[in-house]
Amino acid sequence: MDGALVPDPRGRLPGRGAWVHPATGCLDRAERRSAFPRALRVPGPLPVTAVRSYLDGISAATAADPAGGQQEGAGTVPVPSVTEDKVDPS
Repeated sequence: MDGALVPDPRGRLPGRGAWVHPATGCLDRAERRSAFPRALRVPGPLPVTAVRSYLDGISAATAADPAGGQQEGAGTVPVPSVTEDKVDPS
């Protein structure tokens, strides 16, 4: 799909990619700041319709299952632990 953003939750599609938190607020901010064209090194704005639909689906699934029965890795972005020590002790 040339010229449009598509969700790739498994990270398997070829080409350059960009990360965004699985929240529509983060998508809105990235769109407002023109972060996707900059990150993907393409000119002009990119339609985010497919990504927004995907995030809306994640939100709906989370709302339908408030107990958090979501499978590990589904709709999440891996981030390092905040408590992880980053200083080399030597």
